[in-house]
Amino acid sequence: MTQVTPRPETTLEDKYTAQDQWVYMTGMQALVRLPLQQRSLDEAKGWHTAGYISGYRGSPMGRYDMELWAAEKTLQEANVVFRPGLNEDLAATAIWGSQQVGNFAGAQVDGVFGIWYGKGPGVDRSGDVLRHANLAGTSPKGGVICLAGDDHGAKSSTVANFSDPIFMAVGIPILYPSNTQELLDYGLHGIAMSRYSGCWVALKVVTDVVEGGGTVRVSLDHPNIQIPEHAPMPADAHGKGVHIRAVDMPLQQEARLYNFKIRATLDYARANGLNRITVHPQTAHATIVAAGKAWQDVQQALAQLGWSASVLESAGIRLVKIGMIWPLDSDIIRAATAGVKTIVVVEEKRPILEDQIRTILYGQASAPVVIGKHFSGSVFDSQRGPVAFPDMGETSPPMVATVLEQVLAAYVTNTTSTPSTPPQSQTSPAEAHA
Repeated sequence: MTQVTPRPETTLEDKYTAQDQWVYMTGMQALVRLPLQQRSLDEAKGWHTAGYISGYRGSPMGRYDMELWAAEKTLQEANVVFRPGLNEDLAATAIWGSQQVGNFAGAQVDGVFGIWYGKGPGVDRSGDVLRHANLAGTSPKGGVICLAGDDHGAKSSTVANFSDPIFMAVGIPILYPSNTQELLDYGLHGIAMSRYSGCWVALKVVTDVVEGGGTVRVSLDHPNIQIPEHAPMPADAHGKGVHIRAVDMPLQQEARLYNFKIRATLDYARANGLNRITVHPQTAHATIVAAGKAWQDVQQALAQLGWSASVLESAGIRLVKIGMIWPLDSDIIRAATAGVKTIVVVEEKRPILEDQIRTILYGQASAPVVIGKHFSGSVFDSQRGPVAFPDMGETSPPMVATVLEQVLAAYVTNTTSTPSTPPQSQTSPAEAHA
């Protein structure tokens, strides 16, 4: 007689309480799980921390406060306080204040990690606070992430919103999750990065990702967070390093941010593989780069074309997934584009990745053709080619498939006919098109 193993009892609360298992949750629920998981990680280290969440609702972050209120008891038990702000500015200011724990007598916790939330226009109006708070920094056992709800297609907004340039202007690094698992994982990485570097860290949240759902791995050892060692630190008589001071001076803050803190975020990204080459043929002719929602568009486009990882490998096409879109790690871009003739950058709105890639590769001998917003030339060139990926609206898998086929099909076709031979022409498909 076959013995039947009883199924473990499951409840709706598992999405917030279960550990070391796979749990289904929506994207919004993953963001509610985030502070709870951070508290569990801190407790496992023996840290007595607290969490503070504040912001102002707006689609696609319109349900976040509702989900937080629904989980209020669980949050309180974990020492996480949720207080929606009267507006985005005041919410960010309160979280800025939470990082001063430890600089004054009477602290009851080791640190407070902060989570700010708002949609794109909320990022716009809070630029002054974000600039001041990021320059001031974070506490070593605190850290801050900004959940920025971007509505690229103006599906629920009076204007299309795109917060990346605002965060870049105030020196806040940007992580861009592409699915439900990464909403949780990048959130945890964001807090760890913020603690390590002293920077506030942005989490770019778009409708297609946060309003979806999926099975998520929850565990105290996932993601496997690695803290870089021997990071260069500014000379400081008070031993604060890159972190917040009770009293500080503007020019010292600026020097610390751009000479140490932002560099530390790159060290963290490298140590934790936030940017990675997912298909890496030893000899490559072309590279595809994407992040966030555009990464999912690329995956669907490749499936539509029938270009599996093995097909890309044989054709000499590298595939690069970017997790931290600003600042972009020059090391991985040089590794991913070494020896190639063509780079295809798939991204929505402004050419954030494309411009950084062009800067990284500028002056390089035999520089590859970069196809992003246009098939040739940059968005500012008077002689730029036809539009590839528009800098307005949204991309779609069929749009991406059309461009990839137009630019890269010759490599795949050549491989199919003679698998061991690269294209014979000295002109790449992109150059021929241009």
